[in-house]
Formats: sequence, C-alpha cells, structure tokens
Amino acid sequence: MLTSKKFSLFILSTCLASTLTLSASEAYTMNYDENTRGLVRKMQIQKDPSWAAKIVNKNSKEFYFSSPKSMLEFYYNPEKWPSANTKNANELKHVIVTDYKTLKPIDAKYAFYVYGSNKISLAGDDLPAFENIADAKNFSENNNGTKILSFKELSNGLIQLLNGDI
Repeated sequence: MLTSKKFSLFILSTCLASTLTLSASEAYTMNYDENTRGLVRKMQIQKDPSWAAKIVNKNSKEFYFSSPKSMLEFYYNPEKWPSANTKNANELKHVIVTDYKTLKPIDAKYAFYVYGSNKISLAGDDLPAFENIADAKNFSENNNGTKILSFKELSNGLIQLLNGDI
C-alpha cells in the first residue's frame, strides 16, 4: 500500500523530472548570417556552424561565439567584455551550443563535452558538444577524445588550459 509520505515523494519526483525534461528540451534557435561575428574572437560564426554557440542575457540580448570554448570564456568572465553589459552568469537567460553531430542548437547546461579530441574549432583546441552521451562517446572513440564532461564539470581553469594560458 502506498503511504501518504511515499505518494508525496512520488509526486514531487515526477514533477521535478518533468521540469528538468522541459527545460532541457526547449527549442532553441541560432539566427546568424555572414555578418555575425563572435563576441570573444570576432570570427565569423558562419565559417564553421558545427561549433556555434550563443548566450542570451536576461534583457534578451544575444551574443554569438565561434565555439563552446569561446562561449565559456565569456560565461566565466563576462566583465572582460564591457559591451555585453553583463556582470556574471546569473544575468544569463539561455546558454546554447550546437550539437556537433546534428547541428541542432541545444541547452549548453545539459550537453556533454568531449575533451582532448583531434578536432579543433576556429578558436583552436575546443570542446565539441553533444546532446546525448552516446554521440559524445562515439565521437570521443573516433577522434581520440580523452574525457567526456558535463557542464558542471567544466571550469574556467579548463578553458585557460585549452587556450594555453596555464
């Protein structure tokens, strides 16, 4: 028999799971053209769309990036780009990367990133992003990746390492 306490926990976990699914599956877009340049490196986004990333702040202003690494440089230190008028990550509404396999825009916070692969972006050593872990594993195996990371496992130190700063 299902007790009141167990039923309440079941309902709470079901609601939590559906909320996580909804936020992870929201439809995102990337609307850039040949004139769109990345905020960090000023490179044309259209040159290699498999790496494109975007951040939308709470005022719905969009910032594009030539790669997940460039987007994360901004994410961890937005004050370095005063034109974005963003002080920290709490002022961001959406963080979006392109799934390297499908070219579909996805929520960066739910993506899987491959570290150490032999594929490089316009920004150099980078972190190809994938919506599902199976695609990330397959890519990693076929491209000498050394580790698959979740968004929570990424850090400013890792970005500095990829940039050769440490």
